[in-house]
Amino acid sequence: MISETERERLRAGLKQSARAVNAGTAEKLFLAEDCESRIKTSLENAASLYGTQIFYVPTMKELGEMCGIDVGSSCAVVLKADA
Repeated sequence: MISETERERLRAGLKQSARAVNAGTAEKLFLAEDCESRIKTSLENAASLYGTQIFYVPTMKELGEMCGIDVGSSCAVVLKADA
């Protein structure tokens, strides 16, 4: 799901992800299916406004591991190359 070239543009966590999606600078949004529904709904709505691709990961733990962090993450983004 995340290529090596995208890894350097990867940001994990709600604050960074929400900021990027709402600014239109996120290329991809990763959401954990087990995150709070208010977080999921809010980010899904913002992503649809800006045409950000959404990918779902089964658990917050798996998303955290995918991002290379030791804790779970509700969401993560890959920033656009020109952002």
